[in-house]
Amino acid sequence: MFLALKEIKHEKLRYGLIIAMIVLISYLIFILTSLALGLAQENTAAIDGWKIRSAVLNKDSDVSLRQSLLTTDQVNKLTKDKNNAVIAETSIVAKTKGKAKQASTFIGLDNSQFISKDLKLTSGHKPENDRQVVVDDSFKQYGYKLNDKLTINSDSTAYTIVGFTHNAKLNISPIVYGTIPTWQKLRGMGNAFGGSAVVSKQANIDNSDKNLKVYTVTQVINKLPGYTAQNSTFIFMIGFLMIISLIIIAVFLYIITIQKLGNYAVLRAQGSPAKLLVGVTFSQSLLLTIIGLVISLILTAATALSIPSSVPMAFNINFMTIVSIGLIFMAILGSLIPVRIVLKVDPVSVIGG
Repeated sequence: MFLALKEIKHEKLRYGLIIAMIVLISYLIFILTSLALGLAQENTAAIDGWKIRSAVLNKDSDVSLRQSLLTTDQVNKLTKDKNNAVIAETSIVAKTKGKAKQASTFIGLDNSQFISKDLKLTSGHKPENDRQVVVDDSFKQYGYKLNDKLTINSDSTAYTIVGFTHNAKLNISPIVYGTIPTWQKLRGMGNAFGGSAVVSKQANIDNSDKNLKVYTVTQVINKLPGYTAQNSTFIFMIGFLMIISLIIIAVFLYIITIQKLGNYAVLRAQGSPAKLLVGVTFSQSLLLTIIGLVISLILTAATALSIPSSVPMAFNINFMTIVSIGLIFMAILGSLIPVRIVLKVDPVSVIGG
């Protein structure tokens, strides 16, 4: 370790360039990881908040809440269990005079069921009639406030914002919570249909209707539009960046090792064991990577403090730790090629040549 530190101090520019490359790559990986986590959370924030484990949907809905419809009779039978609750979903555009339109998701709830009862508000109160709604806190960024009147889609009915709730997002769009009758009105279907799905705190729902099917919450989440493709894209990007970091560390250390073959040959001729030289190479790789990671973590922390709340990023210490360990592992792999050269160095051929 002493020799590694001494050499790094002596060749500041050379090793500084390696550290800079590690900083840039690891910082990019941290930002992409945070963005992937943030987007994933905004896709499922509402579902996570409901604390459900399973859902009953129409069997022909392709596990999609938006495509599923349950009749009122089906909903009534399934919600006799207090652990079950109906969810009535539809896409909407909420608007009010003088403020930006908000592409949102309307969720109709039954006030007597657990999702409505467990809904935590940051201000205001829960809907008490069909013309009152609770909206996600993100509406505040666009000037919406308590008691504002808004209209939904082409419906001329004025709905009053009576409450705000935090992290009420589904498929990235903010949620507008209302009642089942309001959902029926927005869908224009009358009382024939009672909701999109019945969700449950239990892992399984007792269902005997052949037109319905029970799914796990994981299956429902994975079928959210774009959710799986988005996560797969980020995973591949992060994986490729890991491989790039491996190649960069290996190439830089290889070039530096080739340039120092004469020094290594002299040390071997003086009796220095190969173990010492291998240790120097490994130590340099680890030191460069750790220094780069520390700098990139500082930059990431600064980014977390300055990033606007509208940007869907989530900075998670556990994920950062896993990524850091992965980069350190890549650094160890990257140092194997230079180590192989050090082990094979022949003092006679190098010095004599």
